[in-house]
Amino acid sequence: MQAILVTGGAGFIGANFIPYFLESFPQYEIINLDKLTYAGNLDNLKECAAHPRYRFVQGDICDAILLEKLFLQHDIRGVFHFAAESHVDNSIAGPWPFVKTNIEGTFRLLEAARKHWMNGPGEVKPGYENARFHHISTDEVYGSLGETGYFLETTAYAPNSPYSASKASSDFLVRAYHHTYGMNVTTSNCSNNYGPKQHDEKLIPTIIRKALTGQPIPIYGDGKNVRDWLYVLDHCKGIVRVWQQGRAGETYNIGGRNERNNLQIVDTICTLLDQLRPAWNGKSYKSLVTFVKDRAGHDRRYAIDATKLETELGWHAEESFETGMKKTVQWYLENRHV
Repeated sequence: MQAILVTGGAGFIGANFIPYFLESFPQYEIINLDKLTYAGNLDNLKECAAHPRYRFVQGDICDAILLEKLFLQHDIRGVFHFAAESHVDNSIAGPWPFVKTNIEGTFRLLEAARKHWMNGPGEVKPGYENARFHHISTDEVYGSLGETGYFLETTAYAPNSPYSASKASSDFLVRAYHHTYGMNVTTSNCSNNYGPKQHDEKLIPTIIRKALTGQPIPIYGDGKNVRDWLYVLDHCKGIVRVWQQGRAGETYNIGGRNERNNLQIVDTICTLLDQLRPAWNGKSYKSLVTFVKDRAGHDRRYAIDATKLETELGWHAEESFETGMKKTVQWYLENRHV
């Protein structure tokens, strides 16, 4: 049995990925390394806590000594690198943790993998030919789109926030380790994820929480910023597809082909809540929508073209926006006490 290192597995996407991977791939055990910042929550992994092929380690990806120990102790043969500071507003208020975790942390992790898997540039240790480092990134590295067009894997990087700049830097480090050392790496850049277990600070959980507690639902600017929305389990399946079948050194965009602006998002959620848990006063939750000052440097539109992943590797999103959002709202109603 081979060991896989998952970084940031107690965060939103990682906490959906780990149960899926454990169930789908019994030939692997998972070591989950997470610092447990405010964004990490072990309650999201309660179903895995006693699993015989799962182990949690609390620690920092910037800790080179810890990383070396984990690679040696468990003979790590694969990495899924989720760990990152990810909230744009937080990066605007305090960018340093984003530089530290997203750039230095990725470097430390790449170095640990390189030293464990390789003897030198272009020289893989015998038995480690299939060891692969997969880096999870974001479409925000590409900047902002106009009303038309899509982000391709060949789109020039143009990050517009400290968060996206730090992720762009980490992407370039991963690329460099392939081209300089011949390390077996892949990268995926995803569109906005949604689904169970997302942190309360994000847009969709905020809308649900504010609605159910009767508070104003804040929407930035005019609410017409557009994002391509991807159900988190579809994303997890895309990540595994790239890790298993993707070409070394390549980047694959993962998107749901579900463009929606924030007004459409809040309308969909409020309509579902009106049906599933009507407000006590008989009013629609839509009456709580409130427009607030726009975020600094707020990108207008993101949209991913996932054709490369779809045609080369046969991945397709299984959830439509409507089915995925209904599952998401139902999960929050059943699992979040508000």
